[in-house]
Amino acid sequence: MKPIPSRRDFIKQSTLAAGSLMAMPLVSNAEFFNSSADDSIKIALIGCGGRGTGAAMQALLTKQNIKLVAMADAFRDRLDDCYKNLMSSDLSDWSSAAGNVKEKVKVTEETKFTGFDAYKKAIALADVVILATPPGFRPIHFEEAVNQGKHIFMEKPVATDPAGIKRVLDAATIAKQKKLNVVVGLQRHYQNSYLELYKRLKDGMIGEIVSAQAWWNNEGVWVNMRQPAQTEMEYQMRNWYYFNWLCGDHITEQHIHNIDVVNWFKGAYPVKAQGMGGREVRKGKEFGEIFDHHYVEFQYADGSILNSQCRHIKGTMSKVDEQIAGTKGTIYCGAMNITDRKGNVLYQFDKARENNPYQTEHDELFAAIAKGEYKFDDAENGAKSTMTCILGRMATYSGQVLEFEKTLNSGISLQPSRYTWDADMPSKPDANGFYPVAVPGVTKYFS
Repeated sequence: MKPIPSRRDFIKQSTLAAGSLMAMPLVSNAEFFNSSADDSIKIALIGCGGRGTGAAMQALLTKQNIKLVAMADAFRDRLDDCYKNLMSSDLSDWSSAAGNVKEKVKVTEETKFTGFDAYKKAIALADVVILATPPGFRPIHFEEAVNQGKHIFMEKPVATDPAGIKRVLDAATIAKQKKLNVVVGLQRHYQNSYLELYKRLKDGMIGEIVSAQAWWNNEGVWVNMRQPAQTEMEYQMRNWYYFNWLCGDHITEQHIHNIDVVNWFKGAYPVKAQGMGGREVRKGKEFGEIFDHHYVEFQYADGSILNSQCRHIKGTMSKVDEQIAGTKGTIYCGAMNITDRKGNVLYQFDKARENNPYQTEHDELFAAIAKGEYKFDDAENGAKSTMTCILGRMATYSGQVLEFEKTLNSGISLQPSRYTWDADMPSKPDANGFYPVAVPGVTKYFS
C-alpha cells in the first residue's frame, strides 16, 4: 500500500506559496450540470500554488470526465509553474481510470487569468471551482462561486477573522438553498480509519466524551524573504503564512485539522476558550506577526474540555494527533485504536484498509456531481471549526477568556480596505522592518 501523501508532497516541484485573488452575475443551478457538449465537468482552479496544484491533480485523477478549463492567480509566475507541473505530470499509476493528466488540461492563454479580480473570470467558465488561495481570500471567493451557482471544493481554513466566517456562513446558507455541493479540505472526514473510529464512538464504545487532546507540533514551514521592489502587499502575499489577514496563524492554518476532529467527534463546537502563547524562537522580521506556539483550553457547553497545543519550533517533539477520552474508554486517532479505561484494546483499525483521503474527497465530490446528486454541505462545519481556531488564536493573543458566539458576532476584520498592490496594509513594518506582535494582557478584543 502506498503511504498517504499530503497535498504538499503531491507535486515536489511546487512550493507552498499560493497566490491570491476577489463578485459577478448570478447563474441558475440548472445551467451547470455537465453542460458541455461532450458531457464533461469543467473545473476552474483559483490559487495556483502547491496546494492548488495538488487539488487540481486530484480532481483530474478522479474517474469522472473532468476538464480543467481555467486558472487564476494573483501572480503569473505561480500560474505558469502550476500549468507546467500539470502538463508534465503523468500520474496514471495513481488511478487506472485517470489516464494522462495533461490530456485533461484544456486551459488556453485566453483562460489564464491574473490579478485581484482574476477569480471572477475563471469561475464564470466552470461547473466546479477549486478554491486554494491563502485563506484570507476564501470568503470572497466562496461567496462569488455560490452567487454564480457553482459546485465548490475549498481548502481549509475558510477564513481568518470573525467577519470572514460570517460571510462564509451566509454564503453556505445560499449554497444549501441552491443545492450546491461544497467539500472543504478537512480530509479526515473522508479517511477510513477516522470514519471507523467515529462509527464506534457513535455506537457507544467509549461512553460519554469527557475530555480531548489535540496536537500539531512540528518544525514549521517555508519562509519567503522580501525581494527588492516588492510593494508591501506583494511581500505579504508572497510570505503569506506569517500574516494573520492571509493565514490566521498556524493554529488556524494547520491545527484546524486536529481541532476539527474533536469538534466532529464531539458533535459540537466550544462555547469559550482561554489560552497562552507567544514567540519564543521565531522572532525575526521574516516571521511577520504570528506566534510560534499556542496552548488553548476550549470548553464545550457540557463542561468537557479540549486541550489543544500547536508549536513551530525546531528541535522539539513533533506530534500531530488527537486523543478523545470517554467514560468507558479512549480513542487514539494516530494509533487507530480504542482502549478501555484499563488500557485494553477494544478495537484496532486494520492499516491495510486505509485510503488516501485527499483523493477520496475529490472522488466522492465529482461522482456526486456527475450523477446530478446534492450530497455535500461541508461549508458550515468548515466555517465553525475555522472559527474555533480563530477563537483560540484571539484567546492566546489576548490572554482573555473569549466566548464563541460573542467573538463570532463581533464584526472583527483583519482585511485591508481594498485589494490592490499599493493598498494600505492592516499590519505594517516599523523602520527596522519588524511587525507589531500581539502581547497577552495588553492586546484586548473586549473590555
